[in-house]
Amino acid sequence: MKPQRLHADKAYDIPHLRKWLRGKRIGVRIARKGIESSERLGRRRWVIERTMSWLSGYRRLSPRYERDPRNYLAFLGLAAAICCYKRLIRLTT
Repeated sequence: MKPQRLHADKAYDIPHLRKWLRGKRIGVRIARKGIESSERLGRRRWVIERTMSWLSGYRRLSPRYERDPRNYLAFLGLAAAICCYKRLIRLTT
Protein backbone atom coordinates (compact mmCIF):
# COMPACT_ATOMS: atom_id res chain seq x y z
CA MET A 1 0.00 0.00 0.00
CA LYS A 2 1.47 3.34 -0.99
CA PRO A 3 0.43 6.85 0.00
CA GLN A 4 -1.55 8.90 -2.50
CA ARG A 5 -0.05 12.20 -1.41
CA LEU A 6 3.04 13.38 0.46
CA HIS A 7 2.93 16.51 2.62
CA ALA A 8 6.34 17.87 3.60
CA ASP A 9 8.17 21.03 4.55
CA LYS A 10 10.82 22.99 2.66
CA ALA A 11 13.64 20.63 3.59
CA TYR A 12 12.20 18.09 1.14
CA ASP A 13 12.00 20.52 -1.80
CA ILE A 14 14.58 18.64 -3.87
CA PRO A 15 14.09 18.16 -7.64
CA HIS A 16 15.38 14.58 -7.46
CA LEU A 17 12.81 13.69 -4.77
CA ARG A 18 9.95 15.32 -6.68
CA LYS A 19 10.92 13.41 -9.84
CA TRP A 20 11.16 10.10 -7.94
CA LEU A 21 7.74 10.62 -6.35
CA ARG A 22 6.24 11.54 -9.72
CA GLY A 23 7.62 8.27 -11.12
CA LYS A 24 5.92 6.37 -8.29
CA ARG A 25 2.67 8.27 -9.00
CA ILE A 26 2.60 9.85 -5.56
CA GLY A 27 1.22 13.38 -5.39
CA VAL A 28 3.30 15.96 -3.57
CA ARG A 29 2.45 18.94 -1.41
CA ILE A 30 5.86 20.34 -0.52
CA ALA A 31 6.45 23.98 0.40
CA ARG A 32 8.89 25.52 -2.06
CA LYS A 33 12.01 27.21 -0.73
CA GLY A 34 11.70 30.98 -0.75
CA ILE A 35 8.17 30.94 -2.18
CA GLU A 36 5.64 29.23 0.03
CA SER A 37 5.19 29.37 3.76
CA SER A 38 5.24 26.03 5.53
CA GLU A 39 2.47 27.32 7.83
CA ARG A 40 -0.10 26.39 5.20
CA LEU A 41 1.06 22.79 5.40
CA GLY A 42 1.01 22.85 9.18
CA ARG A 43 -2.43 21.34 9.79
CA ARG A 44 -1.65 18.13 7.95
CA ARG A 45 1.95 17.94 9.11
CA TRP A 46 0.90 18.40 12.74
CA VAL A 47 -0.96 15.06 12.63
CA ILE A 48 2.23 13.26 11.63
CA GLU A 49 4.42 15.10 14.15
CA ARG A 50 1.96 14.40 16.97
CA THR A 51 1.65 10.72 16.08
CA MET A 52 5.42 10.27 15.91
CA SER A 53 5.70 11.98 19.28
CA TRP A 54 3.18 9.58 20.80
CA LEU A 55 4.95 6.55 19.36
CA SER A 56 8.37 7.72 20.51
CA GLY A 57 7.13 7.33 24.08
CA TYR A 58 7.41 3.55 23.70
CA ARG A 59 10.96 2.57 24.54
CA ARG A 60 10.89 -0.55 22.41
CA LEU A 61 10.34 1.54 19.27
CA SER A 62 12.73 4.47 19.78
CA PRO A 63 15.98 2.62 19.17
CA ARG A 64 15.07 -0.15 16.80
CA TYR A 65 15.88 -3.34 18.70
CA GLU A 66 13.97 -5.67 16.39
CA ARG A 67 15.92 -7.08 13.46
CA ASP A 68 12.93 -8.74 11.85
CA PRO A 69 10.71 -6.10 10.20
CA ARG A 70 7.60 -8.15 10.98
CA ASN A 71 8.32 -7.96 14.71
CA TYR A 72 8.98 -4.22 14.50
CA LEU A 73 5.71 -3.67 12.63
CA ALA A 74 3.87 -5.78 15.20
CA PHE A 75 5.20 -3.64 18.06
CA LEU A 76 4.45 -0.50 16.06
CA GLY A 77 0.86 -1.64 15.52
CA LEU A 78 0.50 -2.48 19.20
CA ALA A 79 1.84 0.93 20.23
CA ALA A 80 -0.52 2.66 17.78
CA ALA A 81 -3.48 0.68 19.14
CA ILE A 82 -2.57 1.63 22.71
CA CYS A 83 -2.24 5.30 21.70
CA CYS A 84 -5.67 5.21 20.06
CA TYR A 85 -7.18 3.48 23.08
CA LYS A 86 -5.74 6.07 25.48
CA ARG A 87 -6.99 8.90 23.27
CA LEU A 88 -10.46 7.34 23.05
CA ILE A 89 -10.65 6.96 26.84
CA ARG A 90 -9.62 10.60 27.27
CA LEU A 91 -12.29 11.78 24.81
CA THR A 92 -15.13 9.74 26.29
CA THR A 93 -14.59 10.51 29.99
